[in-house]
Amino acid sequence: MDKQQEYVLRAIEERDIRFIRLWFTDVLGQLKSVAIAPAEVEGAFEEGIGFDGSAIEGLTRVYESDMILSPDPSTFQMLPWRDSSNGVARMFCDVLTPDGEPARTDPRAVLERQIARVADAGFTCYVHPEIEFYLVNKTEDGRIVPTDTAGYFDHVPGGTAHEFRRRAILMLEQMGISVEFSHHEGGPGQNEIDLRFADALSMADNVQTFRAVVEEVALQEGCIATFMPKPFVGKPGSGMHTHFSLFEGDRNALFDPTGEYQLSQTGRSFIAGILRHSREISAITSQYVNSYKRLWGGDEAPSYVCWGHNNRSALVRVPLHKPGKAQSARVEYRGIDASANPYLAYAVILAAGLKGIEEGYELPPEAEDDVWALTEQERKALDIAALPSSLKRAVAAMDESDLVAETLGEDAFEFFVRNKRREYEAYDAQVTDFELDQFFPRS
Repeated sequence: MDKQQEYVLRAIEERDIRFIRLWFTDVLGQLKSVAIAPAEVEGAFEEGIGFDGSAIEGLTRVYESDMILSPDPSTFQMLPWRDSSNGVARMFCDVLTPDGEPARTDPRAVLERQIARVADAGFTCYVHPEIEFYLVNKTEDGRIVPTDTAGYFDHVPGGTAHEFRRRAILMLEQMGISVEFSHHEGGPGQNEIDLRFADALSMADNVQTFRAVVEEVALQEGCIATFMPKPFVGKPGSGMHTHFSLFEGDRNALFDPTGEYQLSQTGRSFIAGILRHSREISAITSQYVNSYKRLWGGDEAPSYVCWGHNNRSALVRVPLHKPGKAQSARVEYRGIDASANPYLAYAVILAAGLKGIEEGYELPPEAEDDVWALTEQERKALDIAALPSSLKRAVAAMDESDLVAETLGEDAFEFFVRNKRREYEAYDAQVTDFELDQFFPRS
């Protein structure tokens, strides 16, 4: 038994913890949980906890259903929203097969495999997400309405959002998750909380924890938190703009003081890889039918495959918050929405960027203008392609992608494509209020 496992067992006894929740994630990003008693934890470290994997979306097939949860002791944390007199803690788990091998479809394992490839290339990746979400209430007829009418950076004395963000941040920090910024976003009831950078795997775990904390605090505040990409027509969608940094030891591989925007050749090739493969990975980073209403709904959402510096209509941006500071060099990918599975999203973005570095992709010219304001002819002249405009088109692009298939693995790839086809086919079969209003106008 290693020192981290010993620490967990000691903490459970000293803090009188009664329940330990084992967390893991299905292929679509849904957090799963099973609770065990303190007496079972040592056995869980040694042998894991068996469960029926075929009951979890995309995890395994019925005829190979036996799976094992192996808790990661480094992720042990108390759940601060629970009654302290009846302590509850959690650990994230890796999903294993009965012979102890990582499950091919475990999203955490998918990211771990990609991180290993990045490490083999000599890099360590750090990630910093800006997570947007709406706070809403339900009306008697089942509709959702925002909790306030405030806008970007608005200060709302006594408003729901202030107390909500305060409580959420305190809980996140109690769980060891550092918060960098928080504020009201552009939509009514919309908020943003930015997490301080961490390595890619820890950050994917942090994003899953963040969602659980935000949803719990919202319930305590008497409202609902939603990470739906586009809950309201005519209002901004909720993205998860994510900053990536690559380090070689202590040196930021994206930084070059003599480069344009202080961006190194490695950084340029990393961006070029993301751009070249952006259409293929779109179904992962924007995985729902509703996601494309965010991407194509305006409000600075990225719809076109281009990069820029201060251009917030670009898919990839090179921020210059602290010019000359090597450690701050980063690349911001704006195509992820707040509902994405962070393990799979980070895996495919890293795979695309690494491919660019390994193959020496050339970065196309910067898009200096608002891409939305350009005509189709102007975009064509600048060789600026469009992201998929629907989940159907995104899945078609993904289905042809060797890069995504290799990154996810055959089983996760096939399940994801099959599941998303079912989703857009079910959506296409709906008769919407928009269509009914065309033929039966409301008086």
